[in-house]
Amino acid sequence: MAAHPWVRRGYSAALLALSPLVWRRVWRERLPHRPRGERLGRVPASGPDARTLWLHCASVGEVQAARPLIEALARRHPDHRLVVTTMTATGAERVQALAETLRGRPAHGEVSHHFVPLDFPGAARRFVDRLRPQLAIFFETELWPNLLAACDARGVPVAVVNGRLSPRAFRGYRRLGRLMAEALSHVSWLGAKSEADAERFRALGMATDAIRITGSLKFDLADDDEAREASVRLRRRLGERPVWVAGSTHPGEDEAVLEAHVRLRKTRPEALLILVPRHPQRFDAVAELCLRRGLAMARRSAGEWPQAGTAVYLGDTMGELTDLYGAADLAFVGGSLVPVGGHNLLEPAALGVPVLTGPELANFTEVAEALREREALVEVADAEALAEALARLLDDGEARRRLGAAGRGVVEANRGALARTLAGLARLLPAE
Repeated sequence: MAAHPWVRRGYSAALLALSPLVWRRVWRERLPHRPRGERLGRVPASGPDARTLWLHCASVGEVQAARPLIEALARRHPDHRLVVTTMTATGAERVQALAETLRGRPAHGEVSHHFVPLDFPGAARRFVDRLRPQLAIFFETELWPNLLAACDARGVPVAVVNGRLSPRAFRGYRRLGRLMAEALSHVSWLGAKSEADAERFRALGMATDAIRITGSLKFDLADDDEAREASVRLRRRLGERPVWVAGSTHPGEDEAVLEAHVRLRKTRPEALLILVPRHPQRFDAVAELCLRRGLAMARRSAGEWPQAGTAVYLGDTMGELTDLYGAADLAFVGGSLVPVGGHNLLEPAALGVPVLTGPELANFTEVAEALREREALVEVADAEALAEALARLLDDGEARRRLGAAGRGVVEANRGALARTLAGLARLLPAE
């Protein structure tokens, strides 16, 4: 029995009172031909003999990080349907692209997508009643009290995988005290990324005996031969000019990246920046920003190709960041020059591409530390420092080789979270 079910009633009342604001926030997060009723749990009902696993990821970054787990579950349970839910439309598109890839592989279960219901009590109950999963898996910090309670009430075991709580997130959740303790009482098993994350979950009320330290799934990046081949083709077309990528950039950061590129081109006028904003709704705004800086630009979404005088190649497409990283001499990972907390440093590292980052890495503390220990990370404070680091590394091929090899070594040395996670999940599934 949950320790404080009454606090969830207060939470639900507050959420219902705020429902106009909630609806306005998610209204744009949709795909054509997908009913908005999914946000209220109105998904097709599973048949009585259906075998369903449910994995929830917040958005595109979490889907990408969960890809090794998604592929492993589809491979290990070919007689199950794996439903992946997301909050955002970009996450949905990434799931659909992955599902299409897996559809062509033999002996893999079906992967499909629904939007996660809003955490209203009725929507949560309806979703779980219709989906009827045998196991619910929540990725990282997606802790929705009513969804967790609906699973528990219907006998659906709940797991949290790649569990992480940054100090900032922990402070926010701790203010919700009893509500979070009640929510976590419905979790059967939690695979924490680190001992520090495990300790924060314990402080919120998670039972100690239900927590295991699994490490980060981000290190278990799936080998993608198609992406590697795409990178090779792209680099061949770009030629011998210096190329660097700035991936997953945010407002305020694009300006710094472009300033660094302008500085770099004073001594390397042939240098090309591949700029990939984090959110697609900002693609046009970033294109305007490039033009205002007087930088000749080609847009990937328009089928344009960088010419000799092109300064910026705008990566305004979805699902191609890995391909673009693999075609570069250097990779700057965004969300790190602004207070966002950083993004996945391991994507370029796994490809052997030297990694640069800003100082804001709260979401990737353990990953950053692992890279630092092997001297596989270049950290810069601002646009000027970024330009200087780019120029120095582009002039030193041996330094780039060392950085790239060290980063790839970190990824290889830290693999194993996937196997530990799958072992934990297997104990929650009914015997075949």
